[in-house]
Amino acid sequence: MAQVMSLNQSVLICDQVNPILKEVLEKNGLKVTYEPEITPEQIGEKIGSFEVVVVRSRTKITRELVEKADKCKIIARVGVGLDNIDQDAAKEKDIRVLNAVEGAITAVAELVIGLMLSMAREIPRADREIRNGNWIKKELMGTELKGKYLGIVGLGNIGKRLGRLAKALNMNIIGYDVVPIDDEFSKEVGLMKADLDTLLSSADYVSFHVPLLDSTRHMINAEKLKLMKKTARIINTARGGVIDEEDLYNSLKDGDLAGAALDVFEVEPSTGNKLTTLPNFVATPHMGAQTKEAQLLAANVIAEKIIQVLRGVL
Repeated sequence: MAQVMSLNQSVLICDQVNPILKEVLEKNGLKVTYEPEITPEQIGEKIGSFEVVVVRSRTKITRELVEKADKCKIIARVGVGLDNIDQDAAKEKDIRVLNAVEGAITAVAELVIGLMLSMAREIPRADREIRNGNWIKKELMGTELKGKYLGIVGLGNIGKRLGRLAKALNMNIIGYDVVPIDDEFSKEVGLMKADLDTLLSSADYVSFHVPLLDSTRHMINAEKLKLMKKTARIINTARGGVIDEEDLYNSLKDGDLAGAALDVFEVEPSTGNKLTTLPNFVATPHMGAQTKEAQLLAANVIAEKIIQVLRGVL
């Protein structure tokens, strides 16, 4: 990126990010303070001195912190969701809130495919048993993804990417969204549009790609889980609060659902979660965007957006 003019403003980076972000910002004249382990108390003491604050998922920018951000023009997240930033408080102070939706598209969609395969072929169990000296080949009768129905809840960029990958695996795609679904994409993957209840009752796998809002919190609860086939499996790589974990636990324990895989949880870090005691449950630690490629892209995207906003272009 060519340097056009020195922006001469200060940036506080509060979480671990790809080094390219700091490099690009500094090349454009910004003064960057990189503190990936900074505590909320320390942020509160320092935030008033910075025009730009950058976070990932670890750091929460609360209303209390926003109110102390007297010089702040931009709060940016090197990631997709913005539920760790008080957007209302930022808007009241005329602070721009930015994210990098472009960064995680492929990484998250590929993780969903991996989680589906893990459940279909019981890969985690196979690995555990062989490490424990048990050769349980005859017990591991899996299923194929080919021909199965994948329900995608939320057809934004990640949902569409997942649909294309699943189509390449010869899966059938069912889609639901609260906004109109792109007709071109629907034709491309042979998407069957459905309401949520129809999708849940029809799909062999259901994957969620929605933000965490009042309208989506616990959108999957005991009532909705009862609509699903006992052979169905559920995947959530969006936000933990979308699924009621207590209801999911009961459904899996009682055999009303064949399996579930979560990359996100209602409380994180989620160590000791009782879901992990179930044999038909697969867990990953909110690593959807944790690829080298995704983090590099997200860092570049956020750097570009910050520079454009400060220059009055965006």
